[in-house]
Parts: sequence; C-alpha cells; structure tokens
Amino acid sequence: MTPRDGDEVHGRFRYAPWSGGPDPLAPPFDVRSALDEVGHDVLSGGSLREALRELMRRGMDGRRGLDDLAERVRRLREAARRRGDLGGTLDRVRAMLDQALAEERDTLAGEDGDDARLAEMDLATIPDDVAGAVRALGDYAWHSPEARETYEQIQQMLQREVVGAQFEGLKQALSGNDPEAMQAVKDMLADLNQLLAAHARGEDTEDQFRDFMDKHGDLFPEQPENVDELIDALARRQAAADRLMASLTPEQREQLGQLMSDALGDPDLASQMAQLSDNLRALRPGLDRRSPVQQGQGGEPMGYGDAVGAVAELADLEQLGEQLGQGYFGATLDDVDVERLEQYLGADASRDMEALRQLERELERQGYVSRGDDGLRLTPRAVRRLGETALKRVFERVEAAGRGDHDDRAAGQADEPTGLTRQWEFGDELPIDTVRTVSNALQRNAAQRSTASAPASGGVELLVEDFEVAETERRSVAAVALCVDMSFSMMQEGRWGPMKQTALALSHLVQTRFRHDALQIIGFNLAARTLTPTELTEAEPEWVQGTNLQHALMLASRHLRRHPDAEPVVLVVTDGEPTAHIEIDGGPAFHWPATQETVRATVAQVDELRRSGAQLNIFMLGDNPGLARFVDAVARRAGGRVFTPDIARLGEYVVADYLRTRRGRR
Repeated sequence: MTPRDGDEVHGRFRYAPWSGGPDPLAPPFDVRSALDEVGHDVLSGGSLREALRELMRRGMDGRRGLDDLAERVRRLREAARRRGDLGGTLDRVRAMLDQALAEERDTLAGEDGDDARLAEMDLATIPDDVAGAVRALGDYAWHSPEARETYEQIQQMLQREVVGAQFEGLKQALSGNDPEAMQAVKDMLADLNQLLAAHARGEDTEDQFRDFMDKHGDLFPEQPENVDELIDALARRQAAADRLMASLTPEQREQLGQLMSDALGDPDLASQMAQLSDNLRALRPGLDRRSPVQQGQGGEPMGYGDAVGAVAELADLEQLGEQLGQGYFGATLDDVDVERLEQYLGADASRDMEALRQLERELERQGYVSRGDDGLRLTPRAVRRLGETALKRVFERVEAAGRGDHDDRAAGQADEPTGLTRQWEFGDELPIDTVRTVSNALQRNAAQRSTASAPASGGVELLVEDFEVAETERRSVAAVALCVDMSFSMMQEGRWGPMKQTALALSHLVQTRFRHDALQIIGFNLAARTLTPTELTEAEPEWVQGTNLQHALMLASRHLRRHPDAEPVVLVVTDGEPTAHIEIDGGPAFHWPATQETVRATVAQVDELRRSGAQLNIFMLGDNPGLARFVDAVARRAGGRVFTPDIARLGEYVVADYLRTRRGRR
C-alpha cells in the first residue's frame, strides 16, 4: 500500500483514519448471547420469529431496541400534534381583514360626499365569511391607503403560503412583492413540469435533472439526488396538504380552498400549479391515504405553509412508528427508514437500528438461523449451542465435590481409543496425539512464514494450542429413552421451557461426552412421537388433551430393542397421570378422569420394560395426588425411582441421574 498525501509513515507502516467499512476495532456482536436470549423464548413456547422480534424490541448490549425508539417517536408525534392550530391561516386572514375594514371605515367617516356614503354601503353588504369577504373586496376602490396596503398584504401572504406549502424553499423568496421573484417561480414550475412529464414518458435523462438542479436547486432544501427523490419530496408535501385540508371542518375547508384559489389569480401561476398537482398524482397515485390529523389543544395559530410542513412531519413520524412497531404482515427491519430515523432522533438512534439489523444478519450469516419457505428456523448448530448453554447451567447447579463426572477426561476402564482427537485442555489426563500435535505446529509455522516472509528456522516451535489428545471411551454403552410430557398443562404451569432445556442439555451431554450412548427423545400428549433436538426446540404447545404415557413407553421399548447390547434406561418427565392410550385399532383414546383401561394399558408397557431389564425413573412435576399414587405404584412394580424436583432444578436432577447411572456401569 502506498502512502497518501498527509499520511504519517513510520518504517513499513502507514497510519491514517480508517475508511475501509465497519470499524475493525468496534466491539464484536455477541451473537451467542443473542442466540441464548432467543433460544430462551423459543424453548418457553414461542416461535423463532416471535423470539427474534422480542429481542429486537428489547435491544441488547446497551443498545436501544425497537420499543425504546418507537416510544421516542411517539413522544415527538404527540408534540407535533400539539404544536399549533392547523387552521391558523383563516384566523390570520380574518384579523388582517378586520384591520383593513376598520381603517377603511375610519377614513370614510371623516369624508363627505356621495362616494364615501356609497363606499360605506358597499362595505355593509360584503359577506360574513372570510373567503367571501376577501373575494368581494377584490374590485373595491379603497379610500384608505393603509387599508389598501393591508388588503394587498393578505393577497401576498396567501400566494406565498400556497406556493410555499408545496415548495418549502420558496416561502422566503416570495416574502417581498417582487415581480422578478414571482417570474422566477413560474419559470421553475415550467421547467419542473417539463421534467416530470418527460420522466412519466421515460424520456428524461440524468443531464436534464442536473440542469434543473443547477438552475433551481436552491429552492429544494431536501437536495434530491435523482428525479425519483425529487418526486418523493414533492409528493410528500402534496400529501400533507391534502391531509391538512381533510383535517379541517367543512366550513374551514371550503373557505380556505376558496382563498387559495383566489390567491393564484395569476393565470400562468395557477395553470402551472394545477399541472404540477396532476403530474404528482399520476407519478405517485397513492400519495397519502391516511386519516385526518387529530389536532391538539392550545397551540398557536399556524400559517398554511407551516401547517403543511407540520402535517408532513407528523406523517413521517407516524410512518416511522409503524415501521418500528413491526406489527404488519411481512414486516422486517429493512423497512425502517434509517435516514428519516436519524433526521428525527439523531445519529445514535440510526446506529442502534443498524446494530439491530446487523445482529439479525449475523445470526443468519454465522449459521444459527436459516430462511425457508416457512420463514426463519433455528439450525442444528443453534440447537447445539442451546444444548451447550442448558448443560452449562445444569452443571453450575450441581453441588458436588470438584467438577463432577462431566469433567472426567478418562472415558473408560480399558481406555479404548475412539479414533477422535481434540484440543488439549488444562487438567487433561488423556494421551497426547503426537502426530496431530506436530502437524498443527508445522502448519502454523508455515502460515506465519508465508505472511511475515521470515527465514525458516531449523526446528519446530510448539505452542499450547498445538497440542491435541486422543479420546478414549468405556466399552459399556447405554440406550436412553427420555420421555417428556408435552400436554398443554406443561405450558400452563410454566414447565414447558425447563422441560425443553432439560432434554437439550441431556442430548448435548450424550453427543459430546458419551457419543456411543443412544439417546431417543420421545414427546407425548394425546399420542407420542420421536423428536430430534431441532424438532423439540421448534415444537410449540398444542391445545390437545391427553397424557399418553403408554404410547411413549411403547416407543421407548422399540428404541431399547434396537440396541440389545446397551444398558436400557428410561427417564420420564411428566406432570399428569395417564389419561390416554392406544386402542386395538391403533388410534389414541382420551378419557378424563383416567379409566382402568388406560391404567392397565400403561402398566402393561411398564411390565414389558421391566422384563427387558430397563431402569425406569420418573420425574414428577407438581403436586397432583393422583399422579403421585400412580408413579409410586409404577416405581415399586418396575424397581425404579421417583423424583419430585423443583421445576428450576429439573435439568440438574435428570442429568445427574443419567451420570449416576453411568457411574454404576463402571
């Protein structure tokens, strides 16, 4: 890289402000922490989309979420509603008209002659409404110079308000009674209508737009970059003007409309403004179909142009509120107008929004979520992460000496190699895999020489991260069936999330430390079904009555028979006594309260497990007396055990019982 002018160069290094995209020294996104938060909501019964939306609403890592941003927008919106009286132009015209009439009557009272008396009669017959009075006085021969000047100021103000409402930059230009300024406005309107007509036909060019902005760019503070942005800015003001008119009373609307029509008395100006309105409606047919503005109380009267600007701002804030609320079908964070968000809430708000967007993209880029026809889904990698987190929480609660069985690095009496290796960790007693260790060091040294162009040394330097150990295992394996109750009562009593976390923790423990054990997760309500960890994670509560433990034990028996050389273990997590069973025709039957037929069918499956030598342990949740009597009888019949853990310690009990069973097989 060659130094740029002004850069400070020291040796081979060049120092300059970073300009290569995202700051490389910025704190990284804690995607794993975000996944844990999302996973907690998913495991508690929510969908992935709902969990992601909730995370985005809360925010994380000290950044504001959508709820906070939406609340700030809501406060701005309420302030905009209270800013002033949107019908203030009529009040200002009425006040100026009353002043002109008072000045004229004072002048007429001091004059003699028929002309003065006739003029007084003319003033007595003008309409009472403001618009009618202004129109009637258009041909009146004023006797008072001050009154004539005040009336002319009304006309100029109305013209300035009407044109300035559509073109924010023109209001100041028309503040004086300058014929050249008015002609410049007409010329700009003619050029603008010509540009819009060419755009509608698809005949406009970039040069044509640039020529227009070079001539009239000072009149457009939005500084549009192309024709479409110019049209959007104009359509926004047009929509605000329409919405303002819809917000007035019928009488105000009629009078203000008449005043505006009279203000454009210049035929050329009126024609160009009408043509502009037609062009905008053709190019942006939707414009704004929102409801009328709800005005606050106690605000100062606002001129027509200021009122249009206030309504345009209010429309922006309402649109931002909808975008941040994400309450409509198909809503995404990409819908939020970040530039407008920064305009109203500042750069910090736009950075927070961009951080939320990037977090969502990172979850997908790093392989934790995927998009399909049915929307976002957690990937197996994400499920493994959730299992790892759940297992870590379980082990943090295990009150045992040292670190417990989960850190037992030697995996069996015979210490048979599995053929797998892993990176050495402090405390490992497994044999060092010399070949893998030296190979790692050679590859690292070669990579360093290729990047640093350093001369090769005569030896190989070993670092801690180079070392790998050979994994070993015990010969005995287990076939474990974990049967989890998925009836709706588990959700109602707040047991759904802990049940899922327990299953994922046990699954992760088996996959990472006891790979030769065969774990089958079986979920049951009215009927039972086998579930992968991913399917269990995505499972949502169903409004289904029935606790079919018999079917779950039937599937558990099939799993154990597929592994005849493994030690059979069946673990059951449930909060209700059996109320369903499989009938002869293969369909489930539900009965409440439990019938003798259901109990006999369930006990028959318990006896089959007992004959196969399986150990049946039941984890009973809640204080259901009927369930307590049933599980006690089953435990005595099957020679198993019954646990009644607090729901917060369910994972600890299940994992500890599995480890205790393995310890017994050693």
